[in-house]
Amino acid sequence: MRNPLADKVVDIKPSGIRKFFDVANERKDVISLGVGEPDFDTPWHIRDEGIYSLEKGRTFYTSNSGLMELREEISKYLNRRVHVQYDPHKEILITVGGSEAIDIGLRAMVNPGDEVLIPQPSYVSYEPCAILAGAKPVIIELKNENEFRLTAEELLAAITPKTKILVLPFPNNPTGAIMTEKDLEKIAEIVIEKDLFVISDEIYSELSYQGDHVTIASFPGMKERTILINGFSKAYAMTGWRLGYACGPEAIIQQMMKIHQFAIMCAPTTSQYAAIDALRNGDEDVAMMRESYNQRRNYLIHTFKEMNLPCFEPFGAFYVFPCIKEFGISSDDFAFRLLEEENLAVVPGTAFGDCGEGFLRISYAYSLEKLKIAMERIDHFITKLRNEK
Repeated sequence: MRNPLADKVVDIKPSGIRKFFDVANERKDVISLGVGEPDFDTPWHIRDEGIYSLEKGRTFYTSNSGLMELREEISKYLNRRVHVQYDPHKEILITVGGSEAIDIGLRAMVNPGDEVLIPQPSYVSYEPCAILAGAKPVIIELKNENEFRLTAEELLAAITPKTKILVLPFPNNPTGAIMTEKDLEKIAEIVIEKDLFVISDEIYSELSYQGDHVTIASFPGMKERTILINGFSKAYAMTGWRLGYACGPEAIIQQMMKIHQFAIMCAPTTSQYAAIDALRNGDEDVAMMRESYNQRRNYLIHTFKEMNLPCFEPFGAFYVFPCIKEFGISSDDFAFRLLEEENLAVVPGTAFGDCGEGFLRISYAYSLEKLKIAMERIDHFITKLRNEK
């Protein structure tokens, strides 16, 4: 029998996050700081709207682009929060989470051989999605000494005549890094000069702890070059509702919608009705959760300093990315030993790219009580490692 599998799919490595937590899930009494999921329940008023939509029998397909009422609320939200105006009729597409938007955005924009620049460490989906779209992923290794921000020099060094798209993953998973207005201004100038396009993944935009989030789409000449991706999972604690959106030039959104139309049909109707309420009435919930995450963030940074474990201060998302290079073992070995010896699960930095070697991703989307126990276990473990030297 002939090989039934596609070579490019077989060659893609499984997610390093999932692989690690398959092992962790087999152990009892493990504290896990690995999953990037809010520990808050979806606020009740949002859940109520979803329940009400079911009670009213709103279980039909929506239009392929999503409920117009939701697209209008997204347009208002983005105008209010990041000062960019999108036409809800032509420039907004509702997707099944931000992940679908990344996938179909790349598929709609690249031709075989086009190069896609992917700063790493970053979310695990960008590189495989670029490969599946037929593009060549080109990795830009972000550096700890730059607080894992993308610099103009790093961008310029990676651009070739085949470069078409820059993925901009900020606020960043796994590092918590952000890009300031000054940082983005330099990047925007290069993008325009080199005639590139940007896929800006802003799913953590509401979890910014150093002033309001800034989108590259707000810079002159950039809206027409940018696909802005966002969603409801992180800000509104709606991970399981699987709802995101993409905003951008009509010509690109229409081609993304075509792929979405044939592969998905439409995003979940119940989730769309709930999301309308989230945008209209969820600001206080978002502020409460952001403040709670910030308290946890401050606690972890303070505790790492007490342990003398290097960790730059992140100003976005809900992750810290401490450096473990002093111990002379790989991130994988460190994480597996931490799991075996202390019953604590974290993610090796290499799950987010080879340049994540020597780091760990630790999520603080967990209670302070759980974080305190976890940090005691880390302290105990690194004390043993230091004594082994």
